[in-house]
Formats: sequence, C-alpha cells, structure tokens
Amino acid sequence: MDVPNAETVDLPNGPTQVAWRRSSRARRVSLRIDPRDGTVVVTLPNRAGRNAGVALLMTHADWVADRLAALPSAVRFADGATVPFLGRPHRIRHLPAARGVAWCDGDEICVTGRAEFLPRRLADFLRAEALRRLRAAALAKAALIGMIPKRITVKDTRSRWGSCAADGSIAFSWRLVMAPEFVQDYVAAHEVAHLRHMDHGPRFWALVERLTPHTGAAVPWLRGEGVRLLRVG
Repeated sequence: MDVPNAETVDLPNGPTQVAWRRSSRARRVSLRIDPRDGTVVVTLPNRAGRNAGVALLMTHADWVADRLAALPSAVRFADGATVPFLGRPHRIRHLPAARGVAWCDGDEICVTGRAEFLPRRLADFLRAEALRRLRAAALAKAALIGMIPKRITVKDTRSRWGSCAADGSIAFSWRLVMAPEFVQDYVAAHEVAHLRHMDHGPRFWALVERLTPHTGAAVPWLRGEGVRLLRVG
C-alpha cells in the first residue's frame, strides 16, 4: 500500500499540503502539524493505506485549519527581514560588497556576497553561533558534575530542542540561538543532566535545578514562543 511522500489534499477548508509517513512502530493513523513549513504530517501504520489517512484528515479538518491558522507568520532570510537572535529582534542587512561573510553589529546581522547566497550564509552564521554558545554552556555544566560529553552537535530538529544519546553524545537545535540566553542555559543543563540520569525522574530534575536557575522561566517560554523559532529561515 504505497503512498506518495507529499501531496495537496482538498479538505473542506481548502487545499492542504500533506506529508505522508509510514511507520512500523505506529499502531494507529495519526496526524500532526509541522510548524516549520505548515505541512500536515500523517503517519500510517504498515497495514493502513492512504484512504485511512484521508478519512482522519476529513474528520479533523476543522482542527487542522485552526492549527494552521494559529501558526505565526513565516520569516524568510532576506535583506530587511527581522529575525530573533539571543531573544532580541535583529534586522538582516545585506552588504554585497563588504568583506567578511556574516556578523552581528548591534541590532543588525550583516551578510555579504551575492543575494542568492544570503540565506545559506546567514544560516551558517546562526548554526556556528549556536554550536559555539551551546557547546560552551554544556561543557561548563558537565564539568560541574564530573562528566564529559562524547560529542556536541547542532541539528535542525522538528520536535525536540535537545537530546542526549546513551553514548553521551548531545545534540541541540541550532534554532536555540534565536532564544534568550536563559532558555539556552536551561536546555544545556537539561541535556547535561541526562549524562547522569537518562530518565526524567526526581533525581534528574534535582540535578537540572543544581545546574540552572532558569527552569521555571525557560519551560513556559519554549512552550509559548518556541513555535516562532521554527518558522524562521
């Protein structure tokens, strides 16, 4: 029962972009909204076909429409656009003839070169800043508890701000560089605490509290504002 990777499905509220996913672990048909591009992701168990997914979409068409309408406006990397950096708005300024690649100057992020290179150069700058800042925070917190991460990387994750693998590898969403520094501090502490406790039990949360004072502010910030970070770029 093959399904397309993606297609436009006519729902009662209008044409909707749908991405189909097949999962051997799924026990039922499910759907979610990918806030990065406003796509509805439908996950199908092995034995379910496209018709089952369309039926679920039709049943929840109003929910889908409401969730899509509630998404913040997308912000593309372009000259004059405003993007968050360390929790503050920064204007993208294209300087085609300037030397260098990309840098922060006050409340602006300057990017050189041809216009078609701007999105990639800005994304590279933000990723590099995210890795530099989050790596430093994670290493400092790991040292406090006598641990050393195997490696620290940044990725463009869809559903988690950070992760810690069983081998001690830590990964962060590069988009955290757009969040306030207290949010970055909390996520770094959260993942470092997993180096010692892989669950979310009382000892884990007690260790997080030792490593950061920002849990109470950062968790609701991510719940309320995190989706805006996913709409950038």
